[in-house]
Amino acid sequence: MAQPITDQVGFLGEACRAVQELSASRNLLDKFHQEKKRLEKELEAEKKAVADAINLTVKKRLEEIEATYDKEIAREQDSLKRMRSKREKAKSQGIKERIEEETEELKENNKELKQQLKDIFRKEGVPLFCRSRLYYALYMPDSFQEWTTLFFSILFCFLAIPCGIYFLIPQRTPYYLIGIYFLTILIFGGSYILINNRTKVRHQSALKKGRSIRDFIRANDRKIRLIIRSIKRDRDEAVYNLEKYDDEIARMEQDLTDITEKKREALNTFDKVTKTIISDEIEGNSRDTLDRLSKEYEEAAAKVREAEVRVKEQTLFINDHYASYVGKEYMVPERLDELADMIRMGKASSISEAKAIYKSLKE
Repeated sequence: MAQPITDQVGFLGEACRAVQELSASRNLLDKFHQEKKRLEKELEAEKKAVADAINLTVKKRLEEIEATYDKEIAREQDSLKRMRSKREKAKSQGIKERIEEETEELKENNKELKQQLKDIFRKEGVPLFCRSRLYYALYMPDSFQEWTTLFFSILFCFLAIPCGIYFLIPQRTPYYLIGIYFLTILIFGGSYILINNRTKVRHQSALKKGRSIRDFIRANDRKIRLIIRSIKRDRDEAVYNLEKYDDEIARMEQDLTDITEKKREALNTFDKVTKTIISDEIEGNSRDTLDRLSKEYEEAAAKVREAEVRVKEQTLFINDHYASYVGKEYMVPERLDELADMIRMGKASSISEAKAIYKSLKE
């Protein structure tokens, strides 16, 4: 059971001192809180700086390792590319020489046939243009290609040229087209017949011999194309003596594989070992600072906990011993002093009476 208050002025004075002590404890708690936050920020900033330094160093070292191996890999790839290019050139030269060798006889035969054709035409007095492919296509067609040439030549002379001239005329009439075709037939047809009479009619025997010789030449050309196609499609490269290039390419490919494997091992070692060593080294350099800040932070946290306990105890003590008698709204030093002055000056005989007077004055 609560004891009656005999010294009400002294009671209010004790309450005032308790409230002032609580205010001082709360101010000290705020100060400890601020110090704790400051140390926490410094500690986090230092940890972040260490982590950033580790990440930056690890990234830089990793890039250096990769750059070193990538440079060697690129150099080997360039060498391998050049060697493969040399091999292709050697193969191309070998194919070229093989084609020359295997078609030499046919080419010599064609050369002889062309000379025979030239001699026959010279002996018979046949104009030189009669030896051309176009002449035989226009006057003595034999193959599909020559018949095609004749067909398109007719289209060009008797369709394309007349129509082209007709459409260039500003004011076109059917009479112009008739006139153009008449001139076209006269010019091209007349020229064709004139050349035919002066060459094919006069030198029928020589031109037939030429036809036969050209057929032989065309057959040889076909054989040459078949030989070239067969050689280019041949998968057997043994005849080109490419072993030295293949050996060098195999060695370079193995070197490239070895460097790539070494790079993989180096990166694996860096990830599992070197990175940890770098982290420990950087953390070791900052260990004293981190330990000091951690210790100061823990001390500040302990002070905060102690101050919180003290504020809690003082708050509960004031609530149990003073606020329950006087009222929580009067737990302010100024108000407690005013109540004590009223009792001291005889304006009130008790705390309850002083509270009533105080409330009436404020109203």
